[in-house]
Amino acid sequence: MELIQLQAFLEAAALGSFRRAAAALNTSQPSVSARIHALEDEMGVPLFHRTARGVRLTDMGRTFLPFASRSTESLRRGREVLEGVRQVSAGILNMATARVIGTYVLPGILQKFHEQHPDTNLHIKVGGSSEVLQMVLDEEVQIGLARHMQHADVEAVHLYDEEAVLVAHPDHPFSKHGAATMQDVAQEPLILYDPGDPGSSYYTFINHVCRDAGVTPKVEMNLDSVEAAKNMVELGLGISFLPRSGVRQELERGTLSMIRLIEGQQVRLPTYVLLRRGQHYSPTVLAFLRLLTEIYDIDVSVLRGTGQ
Repeated sequence: MELIQLQAFLEAAALGSFRRAAAALNTSQPSVSARIHALEDEMGVPLFHRTARGVRLTDMGRTFLPFASRSTESLRRGREVLEGVRQVSAGILNMATARVIGTYVLPGILQKFHEQHPDTNLHIKVGGSSEVLQMVLDEEVQIGLARHMQHADVEAVHLYDEEAVLVAHPDHPFSKHGAATMQDVAQEPLILYDPGDPGSSYYTFINHVCRDAGVTPKVEMNLDSVEAAKNMVELGLGISFLPRSGVRQELERGTLSMIRLIEGQQVRLPTYVLLRRGQHYSPTVLAFLRLLTEIYDIDVSVLRGTGQ
């Protein structure tokens, strides 16, 4: 019994046609027919009723179906495990990260990881948090770093909360007082970033803060990156809530001023590591996760859900 026979059987059972099964498998109809005939000869029973309108499972075929499905799934999982072993041998770690995390936080983590595992090749993809979630779901990457994302098939392990601080130009009136209320903020042109990500926790928390304060912000610009928003604030074109990690250098240089909110709720952006549930995780991935537990002091028991 061969994998290609089982695949042909499952596709034909699902689609009700050898022709459609052949299209799904990117092969010819005679090839699918031959594979299924060979499988039926080996099993010693007919698995399909053939008609001019297509095919349907016999009683024997319906009995065999769950076993064929489990067999192909086991083979798929076996291939995943072997691929994980191959990647460990080759020293490969595939990762996706949200843009802000990848720009301001991940480099320091990777520097420490490289010191411990200098032969590992790191493949990093960058996108919005919702894009990172999808890459984890599609198993394009082994691990993701993103803001708050929820999905039944993904284990989201909390790493840290990052504060989004209110910043202004040093000559702005807010900077002279060093503090402002949300009512004051609502009177100023507000510059935001990350408009293209439907799962943006940044927008979620900004909206919560404004709603709790009973104000409607005067959004002047929606930009695609922290860097762009930061540049606009440095030019005196508005104020902004930006991740503290993204403005640390500007605050130290004095090109931006941090404004304390008076009686205002802090804007905190939760950051998570995303892992595909049920997937086998290689020693390289587990080594990276262990490093995260050391840096962020998370409970190592979270690794129980990663295929150890």
